[in-house]
Amino acid sequence: MLGCGLACERCRWILPLLLFSAIVFDIIALAGHGWLKSDHDSQESSLWWRCILPNNCESLMDYAWGKAAAALLVCGFIILLICFILSFFALCGSQMLVLLRMIGGLLALAAVFQIICLIIYPVNYNQTFQLSKNAGITYIYNWAYGFGWAATIILTGCAFFFCCLPNYADDLLGNAKPRYFYTSP
Repeated sequence: MLGCGLACERCRWILPLLLFSAIVFDIIALAGHGWLKSDHDSQESSLWWRCILPNNCESLMDYAWGKAAAALLVCGFIILLICFILSFFALCGSQMLVLLRMIGGLLALAAVFQIICLIIYPVNYNQTFQLSKNAGITYIYNWAYGFGWAATIILTGCAFFFCCLPNYADDLLGNAKPRYFYTSP
């Protein structure tokens, strides 16, 4: 699959498209209000706020773990934006192929930041607000939290591919000889 994708000149633009989808998913996760929701619609949380309905909201930025989770997700998002821009330059010309491993390393760093954020948030949220003591109420990590994980999974995959692409530089540039599966004796 990797060799086939690299042999086709148009297919190398799939990675920047995947990075763009990760950017969209991160924006949804950052702006979305559906990180946590109770089954009776009595509580709803985002990365930034905790709201006990009706209209009783408090900022999660008052807690150190809330600031850390938000900072890690925002830092991962900024690194993702930088990698998205660099990916166009790296895939345009043969002189820029040295950027590919750097982009892969930065994407891996962004994925680590986001994984830490997506683990810190539920663990500390549950401890701080003692959700397990609310008998009869089920809490569900919802769609915006899921988009954060989707962006992180895409980042991890793209980091792997950007690190592997320099091994196929001749295929990317069209300088490789054709490979045949069958050769005559």
